[in-house]
Amino acid sequence: MPRLDRLLTLYLSGPLHRLAGGPAGNSVPILAYHSISENLFGYSHPYYQINTSPEAFGQQMRWLRNAGYRTLDLHELSSALESSVDLSKRFVITFDDGYRDILTEGMPALQQCGFSATVFLATDRIQNNSPRRIEGADYLTWHDVRELHDLGISFGSHTVSHPDLRSLEPEEIDYELGYSKEMIEQALGTSIRSFSYPFPFPEEDKDFTRFLSDALQNHGFQLGVSTVLGRASRQSSLFFLPRLPINSWDDPALLAAKVRGEYDWMHFPQWLHKRIHHNVTTMQRAGQQPGVASR
Repeated sequence: MPRLDRLLTLYLSGPLHRLAGGPAGNSVPILAYHSISENLFGYSHPYYQINTSPEAFGQQMRWLRNAGYRTLDLHELSSALESSVDLSKRFVITFDDGYRDILTEGMPALQQCGFSATVFLATDRIQNNSPRRIEGADYLTWHDVRELHDLGISFGSHTVSHPDLRSLEPEEIDYELGYSKEMIEQALGTSIRSFSYPFPFPEEDKDFTRFLSDALQNHGFQLGVSTVLGRASRQSSLFFLPRLPINSWDDPALLAAKVRGEYDWMHFPQWLHKRIHHNVTTMQRAGQQPGVASR
């Protein structure tokens, strides 16, 4: 199945990026994984798949290690971006949701390559004893979470019930942020400072992003990641850092292009699509139809 984003990245953006010399090493790719499995979760198009097969994940980790890349802890990222250190061979690994295959399939490859990662938990899906199964996939248990933490994996909040936060009332958002943080802190006995936004991040809605930024700060979060495409830089919002989605279709050529910054061009069409959708939705809520001027 052809992917226009892949073709444009490898045969247009990549060559232009390399011709221009590329940016200095002051941006860090944050890789966004979900499940390390063959489970397609109902997604047929390669762009939207949230699974990475164990074979592909191992290949990606080995390519990064052999290319000289080293992981940077997510919580060290803000100070690293402010420093004058060359970050051209540093990257961050994140996992959203809390699938159990992170432990059973992902961890061996991470350990083999000496990489660290941060896992963001939707805490309602994490149980004490037997794993909870949703859409044919098991989630971590709290015992698994503690085991991964002992192995050097960091954890953050992905809300309680994985809702679209923009559809909730302020007090419901407070619950999703605060209670998820509290649950992980109680389980691990350590402070939880990072947050991952579920669903496509509404960067076009400035009022909501300001509100959410304040809410995260009030709950004691220090940084967060989003679905905004691109690499993290000094100019990025610390609460909504951009990431690069990775799945089974990221062969070494596309993975290399992404970590080098040759995929960052995709942020503009992503932003434009969300902006158009936001404007249409706003007009519909105001009782207008698209293309009809207000009176």
